[in-house]
Amino acid sequence: MKLFIAGSQGMVGSALVRRFAREPDVRLVLRGRRELDLTAQSEVDAFYAAERPDAVIVAAGKVGGIQANRVYPADFLRINLAIAATTIDGAYRHGVKRLLFLGSSCIYPKLAPQPMPEAALLTGPLEATNEAYALAKIAGLKLAQSYRQQHGALFHSAMPTNLYGPGDNYHPLNSHVLPALIRRFHEAKAGGADEVVAWGSGTPRREFLHVDDLADACAFLLRVPEPPDWINVGTGVDVTIKELTETVAEVVGFRGQITWDATKPDGTPRKLLDVSKLVSLGWTARTPLRAGIARTYENFLAEKSAGTLRT
Repeated sequence: MKLFIAGSQGMVGSALVRRFAREPDVRLVLRGRRELDLTAQSEVDAFYAAERPDAVIVAAGKVGGIQANRVYPADFLRINLAIAATTIDGAYRHGVKRLLFLGSSCIYPKLAPQPMPEAALLTGPLEATNEAYALAKIAGLKLAQSYRQQHGALFHSAMPTNLYGPGDNYHPLNSHVLPALIRRFHEAKAGGADEVVAWGSGTPRREFLHVDDLADACAFLLRVPEPPDWINVGTGVDVTIKELTETVAEVVGFRGQITWDATKPDGTPRKLLDVSKLVSLGWTARTPLRAGIARTYENFLAEKSAGTLRT
């Protein structure tokens, strides 16, 4: 199988490369951002025509935390819409046999039933702080579903929960909650600070999946003969942001005080995926959260030492 991983340099894409590099029957086709602009249909078409991949995983996209989504909604909507449109349409027109589009758990309504089943899609308003990103991912999911419905293309989607792991973005304002906490506690420990201020109330609940587990789930899904149009990928277990924060502090070795800034937004009250459909197919996540955070902190230190940390 000749496999194109769109977005192979990002956190998810890098995990997919690591996972499929172990497969003797898979030949990877990779292009960096400077080699292929995934928002440009002409470039994507030329790539597909030249390489003729058998399968595609769309892992590319503009991502960020609550602050980034609030400040740059037009960028999140435009870029992610463009990537979905060019990669999916181009794949169909150039004979790609199978495509897996990666979305996000934020596609579900803010007040969706918990845990969130696939059927909750489009049953209520989205969380305002990441609405633009969610709309683009919903459009990509529906585009893949529509090509399957209209043309019989085996295009389907996976909706992962909050991801973390090697190669994450540790920007102080635009990163997601877990890498932001790792950086904040590391710098507080290194600087001898006696207090760290955490955003929000600490009461929202979140589910976290190690990115290597997601890559393994993708490898599994590509081998399911008739997969669902979209399926949730997660652990089925969540924690409060307060519990997460305390765990990161413990792993990093910060011994000071944690205080909460309730003027900062909490986002969705709870985000837990119903993963029963994926479990019934035969796949479950393997990495416990604390062990995954410990591995990720080791990766953070190694990336920082090597000068490759994304900030």
